[in-house]
Amino acid sequence: MKTIKSIAIVALALIIVSSCGEKKSSSAVQVSKALTDSASYAVGVSFGTMLKNSNFGDLNYSEMTKAIKAVLEGKEGKDLKVNETIANQVIQRYLAQRAEVAAAENKVKGDEFLAANKTKDSVQTTASGLQYKIINPGSELKPALEDTVSVFYRGTLLDGKEFDTSFGNPEPVKFPVNAVISGWGEGIRLIGEGGKIKLFIPGELAYGKQQAGPLVGPNSTLIFDVELVKVSKAVVVDSTKTAKTIK
Repeated sequence: MKTIKSIAIVALALIIVSSCGEKKSSSAVQVSKALTDSASYAVGVSFGTMLKNSNFGDLNYSEMTKAIKAVLEGKEGKDLKVNETIANQVIQRYLAQRAEVAAAENKVKGDEFLAANKTKDSVQTTASGLQYKIINPGSELKPALEDTVSVFYRGTLLDGKEFDTSFGNPEPVKFPVNAVISGWGEGIRLIGEGGKIKLFIPGELAYGKQQAGPLVGPNSTLIFDVELVKVSKAVVVDSTKTAKTIK
């Protein structure tokens, strides 16, 4: 999620461009109205894109426009509903409350999905609550927690929306097994090199109550299709200081 500082920077750019459009130049050379209008629209596109990517799609834009207009007109103090310090505090409260609501809603949706999904053919559930379906078990060479894996993967939400993928890349992506979300790390160890698996990861085994990018909300249950291309076994140094591969 974008920070409040980022929002302020883009908003400042919007104010500057808009203000420039209002000033009358004494020079014979002036910025044309058409170009000013185009620039104003372009700033709006940039600002709107930032708001969308930051999950601010549910804001009251009428109120936001009033505030921007008030700032552009030079209003301050009692003429503004809130000053900048209080505005940041309000935004923080809004983000915290919205995250709580989203986390509760996503938890319910995830639990309902997993309850129905576990009854489907070939879907298995581990002690942690991870659900999986092995498409191809692969070879006997399975990754350990200390190993690195080369994979192709695709991550989707419960509604089928894709939030990340490496399919289509010329080379697989490498991940240390112990450096990814716990559900993914547990699931990849269930197949061997060359195998394929479908993972259904509860929110608590994914990103928990954190927002993870513009699409993955708190407590989101995630679905991954994973192809394990290669297992790179970890190398350690034994008591005689001789490097060896973990078997």
